[in-house]
Order: sequence, then C-alpha cells, then structure tokens
Amino acid sequence: MMGRRTSRLIKPVRGWSEDLPDPEEEQRVYPRLIRVNEINDVWMEIPRYVNYGWGGQWFAAWVSILAFGILFSLGLFPDFFSDISSFLLGSLLIFPSVSLVIYIFRSVLFEPRGAPVRFNRKQQKVYVYEYKKSIWPWARWPVTIKVFDWADIQGERVEMSGHADWGHRVYCAVCRPGTYQVVDRFVLTWTVGSIHDVYGLWSACCQYMQGKAVSDKPLRTDTPPDWTPFRTVRWPEDMDKASRAVPEWSIK
Repeated sequence: MMGRRTSRLIKPVRGWSEDLPDPEEEQRVYPRLIRVNEINDVWMEIPRYVNYGWGGQWFAAWVSILAFGILFSLGLFPDFFSDISSFLLGSLLIFPSVSLVIYIFRSVLFEPRGAPVRFNRKQQKVYVYEYKKSIWPWARWPVTIKVFDWADIQGERVEMSGHADWGHRVYCAVCRPGTYQVVDRFVLTWTVGSIHDVYGLWSACCQYMQGKAVSDKPLRTDTPPDWTPFRTVRWPEDMDKASRAVPEWSIK
C-alpha cells in the first residue's frame, strides 16, 4: 500500500505520510529490527527510545540546583521566614520552585527509557507499555499496559521535519475489527533517520507475527544517549507473565 496519496484509514495520524503494507501481506522489504530486547519463538520485545531532549533536561536539572545553592548561600531563603508575611511569601516562592526541581529530576532519573512493545505471535496479541506522565511531580505517574489484537493493527509512517526531531516515525493504528475505523493508536518507533530502517522494522514485525523467521541481529546495539542509573521499565507482574504466555489452544 506504500505510495498511496490518501490514507485508507478513517482518521489517519496527524502528519500522515503513507500507509505501510497490510500486516498479512507478503512483505517485500527485507525485515530488519532496529533494536530488540528479546526475540524467541513465542514473543518479541522491541524498545522505543526517544533520543532527543535528554541533554536539555539534564542541563535544566543542574541549573535549577545551582540556582537553589546560590540563593541559600546568599542567605535569601532564611529572610523569607523572619515574620508571617515573609513566611507566606517565601512559601509561595519556594513550593513551586521545589516542585519544578523535583519534576525535572524525576523525569531525567525515573521516566521509562525505551518503553517497549511486546509481540506474542502464539497469542497474536500486542502488549504496549505506556507511561502516563503528569505535570504534577507529587502525584503518581502510573504505567499502563495496553493489549491489542494484531489483526486489528495497521501501520502508518509520518515524516518529521522539526529542527530537533527530523526523520521518520511509525505509528500503529488500532482499528475496529474488520474495518479501517481507528479507535486507538500507539508509536512503534520514535523518529529514525533512515526511511529504509522504518520499512525494515515494519516488515520484521509483520513477518514475525506471520510466524516467519526474523533475525535476532538488530541494526543497533549501542547504548542510547538517555542514560539513567536506575532500571526504569518495570512490567507489572501479571502483565509480564501474560505477555510471555503460550495459550493452551496453541500447545500441541
């Protein structure tokens, strides 16, 4: 379906460039995963790294700490609490400042890196690791696992042309069974520079779910530039088991 001027989907993705081949079609592009965490005969997990913006967030984090250090060293904060009016003013200034610092450091240290997608070809289901981030740093930022039938998924490519985000991105549109009516959507890969790489990734996912062989040697094995000292991706125990399970009806 590559090359169509209009999408076959009802409500295509914003910035749509083209529909990718139907998942059940014979894929004509050589299948090649960009990155892979695990691949076996039952399930495959691919990470989704966002490799821009982290440098700016780390810079903002250290600048905010430096600013706090300067204020304390100058003795400005103690003056805020010398009387009731100063206390109230100081509280109004300090609380949002502390909240901002916590938000920035929570993002750079604990936000999931490479939030993955798992494909279970025995179940013919896709498990998508989603992270709901809030601007409120004191609240819980929950993890949600979305589960979709592979048969309901269609691929879309978007060409990005921003200064900091240039390249190609693949979305998976989840449609009502037997239709092209989109009811949900998730990112399969964030921006990749080469269009051939995103074609190869989509082909690899399709062929894997078709039960065909896919190489376990990805294009990239380097560590992405979004380092954090913590393990940020933690599958809920029940969904971790469910996403790797072999259904009883498929056991011969």
